[in-house]
Order: sequence, then structure tokens, then C-alpha cells
Amino acid sequence: MSSLSPSSSRRFQTLDVFTHDALSGNPLAVVLDAGGLDTAAMQKIAGEFNLSETVFVLPQATAAHRADIRIFTPGAELPFAGHPTVGTAVLLAALDGLAPGEETAFILGEKAGPVPCRVTRDAAGRYEAQFEAPRMPRDLGPAPDPAQLAGVLGLELRDIGFDRHRPSRFGAPVSFCYVPVKTREAMARIRVDTRWFAETFAAIADDHPAIFAYTRETVDPDAGFHARMFAPGLGIAEDPATGSAAAAFAGVLAAREGLADGTHAVVIEQGFEMGRPSRIRLGLTLAGGEVTAVTIGGGAVILTEGRLFL
Repeated sequence: MSSLSPSSSRRFQTLDVFTHDALSGNPLAVVLDAGGLDTAAMQKIAGEFNLSETVFVLPQATAAHRADIRIFTPGAELPFAGHPTVGTAVLLAALDGLAPGEETAFILGEKAGPVPCRVTRDAAGRYEAQFEAPRMPRDLGPAPDPAQLAGVLGLELRDIGFDRHRPSRFGAPVSFCYVPVKTREAMARIRVDTRWFAETFAAIADDHPAIFAYTRETVDPDAGFHARMFAPGLGIAEDPATGSAAAAFAGVLAAREGLADGTHAVVIEQGFEMGRPSRIRLGLTLAGGEVTAVTIGGGAVILTEGRLFL
């Protein structure tokens, strides 16, 4: 089917991702039986759900994949995203009948490349998924001036930066401008000026301009960083949990934290200011000072199911 019509129905389910609690974390819609939908139809459906991302599950292009997926925000398609990968992996494992105490592994095909996933279900029935990032973080060059970024976020220049952290741009492959903020109090004061946002990023060759603001001051004592993410150009005023930003954040940590070679684990909390608390588990491995592996993990809760009559 190449256009929207009421001739058939397609299953969908929604999940809350990067959480074990329903009605928290980052909501996700997953459209099953998506074969035959064209890009324009998928974009319209994503706009209808109006969540940060909607996933479309397609027949696998190769037998090595459990499924191929396409990911859309309300405004654009993404080659890769974290909470859609975690949520889809959990949903497919649940549909495959994963029992409490078991785990499974498979590959999801995404536009950025094959994404190996592992899903576990504990004795209480809670699901966790972890995936290997399809690409390593890369430095994308200078960030906008800190004073400009402060203006975009409705902050003062003195609120920007802490320790060795200064604004930077990294992608893995989705790009983000990383803005360190001194305190959680300043994070709570953020109010994005969308006009100034567009003007600030107009000169940067970036299809998906987005800001990931972060601070070392956290709500949960076991979290390493507290974050907020804004991408108004993608139709996302604020995102409750951003796994793709966490993946590229590994590059920020390698550049700013002076990490030794080896494997490191960091919990990133996000979504608290939205009333959608989320926990993202970031794992990164360094060798010779370079990031050589990145994993993203978290829980997910299946919330609703239904049909689209298209």
C-alpha cells in the first residue's frame, strides 16, 4: 500500500522505555505489519502518534536480522535511535514468548546498520534490553558560541560549563550539540527559544540539530549525569530519554573526563523535569584513548495495543 486508506488494519503497540514503571520513561509506538507502507505514509502515522519516535517493523532484508525497522519523529526519519531500539527489542522478545529468567539475542536492521540486541526478562517478569551502537562517536567540529547557547536555553553565560566540560558536537551517527550546565537548578530553568535555536544552528551543516544539556548534579545518587534534550526542528520540544544522544555522549566523556583505557559504565537520568523519569545505561570501552565500543541499555514496559485502520 503506497498511500493511506481504510482498506486494511495494522497492529501497533506502545511502550514506555528506559523505565520499569508504566507512565514514566519515554513513550514509543511500534507499528507491526508495516510492509507496504511508503515513507510518506510512515511520516504521517508518526505525526498522528505525535511521540518522540514511532517505529515501523518490516520484513527482514536478510535472514540474519530478526526484523528491519524504520524510525520516525513527528518531523523526520532518523537512521538510528536509542529508545526505539530498546523498546522494539523488548516488544519483539515478548512477542516471541521470552519467559521469566530467560534471555535472547538478535539483530535489528536499521538505516545506520545492523544493531545487535540482547533482551533479558528477570524472575519478576521485567524486561531489559541492551544494544551495541552501530557506529562509534565522532567529533563533528566546533559547537556554537557558549553565549549563543546560553541564549537558546534561556540561561546566563555563567551557567554554561563545568570542570573540563565545554560545549561540543558529536554524532553516533545522529548528531547532538552537548551543552554542559553547572547545576541542576540551572537545568530546571531551561526554556528553549525556538527562533534563536534555528538561527544559531542555521550555519551548521546538520540535518537534525538538537541540544543535549547535561550536568553532574543528579537526582539519583547512583546516576553519573542528569540530562535534558531538545530538538524543535524534529518536532520534539523535549525528549524524556534519548539513547542516541547517550551513545554519542561516550565521545564527550572520552574527550572531557580523562578516562583510562578499559570499560566504563555510566547511568544517565533524563526526563525528570517532564515528570517522565528515565534511566539510560551507557557502557563505553576505550583503547588507546579512542572509543572502540558503546552499549546502551534500559528497561521497557509494554503499555497498550491496538490497530491502525489504513
